[in-house]
Amino acid sequence: MPNEQSGSPADIVARLDRIPAGAWHVRARMILGIGTFFDGFDLLAISFALPVLAEAWHMTGAQTGLVLSAAFLGQLLGALVCGWAAERFGRLRVANATIALFSVMSLACAFTTGPTGLVICRFIQGIGLGGEVPVATTYVTEFAPAKGRGRFYILYELVFVFGLIGAALLGAIMVPRLGWQSMFFVGAVPALLTFVLRRLLPESPRWLASQGRLAEADAATSLLEASARAAGTMLPPPRPDLVAAAPARGDWREMFGPRLRRRTFAVWALWFCCFSTSYGLQSWMPTLYRTVFHLPLQQALSYGLITQLVGVCGSFAAAMLIDKIGRRGWFRMGLLAGGLILISVWPMGVHSARQLLAVVSIGGFFISSVAIGLNLYTPELYPTRIRAVASSVGGAWQRVAAAIGPVVVGRLVDGDNLGLAFGYFGALAIVGALVAHLFALETARRSLEDIAR
Repeated sequence: MPNEQSGSPADIVARLDRIPAGAWHVRARMILGIGTFFDGFDLLAISFALPVLAEAWHMTGAQTGLVLSAAFLGQLLGALVCGWAAERFGRLRVANATIALFSVMSLACAFTTGPTGLVICRFIQGIGLGGEVPVATTYVTEFAPAKGRGRFYILYELVFVFGLIGAALLGAIMVPRLGWQSMFFVGAVPALLTFVLRRLLPESPRWLASQGRLAEADAATSLLEASARAAGTMLPPPRPDLVAAAPARGDWREMFGPRLRRRTFAVWALWFCCFSTSYGLQSWMPTLYRTVFHLPLQQALSYGLITQLVGVCGSFAAAMLIDKIGRRGWFRMGLLAGGLILISVWPMGVHSARQLLAVVSIGGFFISSVAIGLNLYTPELYPTRIRAVASSVGGAWQRVAAAIGPVVVGRLVDGDNLGLAFGYFGALAIVGALVAHLFALETARRSLEDIAR
């Protein structure tokens, strides 16, 4: 075996970029994917507990919206704090802490006895939920090969969507039979993951190299090379001369410098437009079926499950096509199509639960595909030295949007203006499509270092 021990961050990057996706990458995706699955599960679990809680605790629409928004407000704080921590302490250590936090607080939610206690627990749980996804996303992206990175990442991120489906499926089965607390007991399961996560995976070599810890970065990269060679892959010689030199240490203010501020503001707008629409409607669906259309609990929860399954189809379509069509084209198409479908309800009104199911499911097909694509796109836009914090700050706009969306629906439901809610969210999605068309940078089929230049 040739001696490829690295003497610079450029050597590490060059060695990583020539390693194709293989068994090690699949294993890493599976291990981190457990935490990401339960991140999605815990995020949506409240939506399937609320139809019961809203009646049992005699909650108003405004109170229901506050319960839904509490976790998103916590996610905003978690995204900001954990992104900074991941730049300082490493990707895996912070991912470990976030999983432990949202698992423990899921258990705490099960023992609340009123809206106030649930709001507090969901807010604290949201700190872990908000920190886990952007930090894990950064880790996975820094290992992903440039060729096919979109498919590689989105197939990983689909486990988050499966977590949403898991919440919908178990919610429809468990809540009517075992009570609303059962959802939060299941959500506490990933606490076990924190005891094994760091033992099975190395820290990101790109992050280690950016910190000057080249011996550790070399050892982590060697694990991937050994795995590739064991599978019979002949690795080409690394080409560090093709890697752009960059300062190892970063400053978060670089996001707003002349080179990065256009992409920063564009991706923030995309996060806000997409997730205000997505979470604002989807998190309310089971409760709307129950309180507005008076469906039986089992049917209301089953309708919520249908919407999540259609959303998975949209996410899978993104995984298969986003590298070919490109990020910019996919975002533009998905937001425009989803927005037009949703905004069409405004003049027509909402007259039946089946009409609501059809509109939200079809619109959700397109919006969900953009949502999962944004988790891929954001870390691609920034250099390693600020990737985690920039991804977390970008994702923080998702939390702002997700916190606002349920409150908007709650206010409009109390005022009997459900059609106006669809007009509002449809218009937001169309604005997002315009932003993608005018300002989004294409990153498909480019190395992370090339994009960061």
